[in-house]
Amino acid sequence: MKLNYRRTVLVGFAFFLISAFWQAYDTIVPLILTNKFGMSQGNSGIIMSLDNIFAVFLLPVFGNISDRMKTRFGRRTPFILGGTVIAIAAFSALGFADTLPLFICLLLVSLLAMATFRSPAVALMPDVTVKPLRSKGNAVINLMGTAGGIIVLVLATVFKTSEAGKTDFSAYIITICGIMAAALIVFLFTVRENKWAAEMEEETKLYHLDREVEERGGAGRLSRGQFVSLCFILASVALWFIGYNAVTSKYSVYATNVLGVSYSTTLLLANAAAVVSYIPVGMIASRVGRKKTILFGVATLAVAFFGAGFMKSGTSAVLMDVFFILAGIGWATINVNSFPMVVELASSGDVGKYTGFYYTASMAAQVVTPIFSGFLMDRFGMGILFPYSTVFVVLAFVTMCFVRHGDSKPEGPRSKLEAFADPD
Repeated sequence: MKLNYRRTVLVGFAFFLISAFWQAYDTIVPLILTNKFGMSQGNSGIIMSLDNIFAVFLLPVFGNISDRMKTRFGRRTPFILGGTVIAIAAFSALGFADTLPLFICLLLVSLLAMATFRSPAVALMPDVTVKPLRSKGNAVINLMGTAGGIIVLVLATVFKTSEAGKTDFSAYIITICGIMAAALIVFLFTVRENKWAAEMEEETKLYHLDREVEERGGAGRLSRGQFVSLCFILASVALWFIGYNAVTSKYSVYATNVLGVSYSTTLLLANAAAVVSYIPVGMIASRVGRKKTILFGVATLAVAFFGAGFMKSGTSAVLMDVFFILAGIGWATINVNSFPMVVELASSGDVGKYTGFYYTASMAAQVVTPIFSGFLMDRFGMGILFPYSTVFVVLAFVTMCFVRHGDSKPEGPRSKLEAFADPD
């Protein structure tokens, strides 16, 4: 078995345009709300949380609906096409909205449109990739998403979106929408969803990889052990997102007020470490298993946050950079392998629904943790940030230890001759 990297990259264009949208959204929507419409930071924060709130409820719904969809274009492609077109139309108009009510209406349409196809888009990778190769496939998908985010960040510099008092972002938004449209066109003209999904099913039968479904007695039903494992996986997802997102959402404030240093270089190094780690950790998981790889990643993340908690003003910034590089590696290790563990328990007809389960756990955590960690920082001081994150990451390690299903390794060579074939 070998991962078809070309096919996975083409499927990844859907996630590329999703990541481009969200990077642009996070970059300029707060600036428009505060600079153009004079909204307070508190009210702006409420508006910015709507996407996570929508995601908690809508991603499982549309993932499940796409599972039941049958068209000549596939199950996921119609959602990707319709959702992207509507999102582009509404988002491109944001820069020209001159009243707050109109801006909010266009923003809501954009968010709802994006919510309709995120689960279908992410579910497409496991739809066309056999189970043992999904960690490698997810690594490629994450790289595609990162590429989309990086392009948007570079364009933000080109269009000087961070200029003090800037209110006109129309050219920047139109450019981003053009990139999303281009990615959609590449996706539509290259991806053959039905054909590739059928080939995946044939390969699954060839290598006898449908044992999880056989154990449960058919599609749609989990054994008690599988259900317990699913609950522990989702609990782990929620816990490590609570710990990690608290740092990513609060570190800029922490670095400025506690450490007295710039936060941008540290976060950039963490992202760079994650990008470099994506492909290697996918390969490692294919050799030693996803659960062991995730546990290593969770332990690495916990060590990084624990060590960062001892940093004070005047301490070498290089040391904090080292901790964040470790955090980036740990997060990549977790991120690449956790989603495949969830969909490993799904039958071919339930991948969208299980994708929704994964995003419900992660998005709910991202709704809760900025509020909860912010409350604790107000109550006990900013120094509580890293101990808070460490505790939740350690709890995720504990819950992950109870997972017994969802792991998958490639079959050994089927013959002695196959042992001499090129490695994956």
